[in-house]
Amino acid sequence: MKIVRVIYTTNAGYSEQNQRNIKNVMNDLQNLNHTGINYTACLGPDGKTFTHTSFFKSDEDQKLLNELPSFKYFQEQLKIGGFEVPPKQELLTLVGSSTSIFNE
Repeated sequence: MKIVRVIYTTNAGYSEQNQRNIKNVMNDLQNLNHTGINYTACLGPDGKTFTHTSFFKSDEDQKLLNELPSFKYFQEQLKIGGFEVPPKQELLTLVGSSTSIFNE
């Protein structure tokens, strides 16, 4: 299992568009119903800081997300929209969970 967390802050004027782009990615992932990806995105109280946490069962699952057209579009637009704080990526290790992840 691979866990990736990315935190960044958009320019204030881009936050709403970023949220729409994230929702498009989530809709596509829900339609795929691919069991190897568990992906969440949250908005902080300032209305412009985003935290994305992705759980991947395998590297191939991460590749599937990265190649998803809506995800590519989200990333491209995010770069254009601009950052107040650039993305910081961290690889995490799962210690425990209240639910089964990937039924393991």
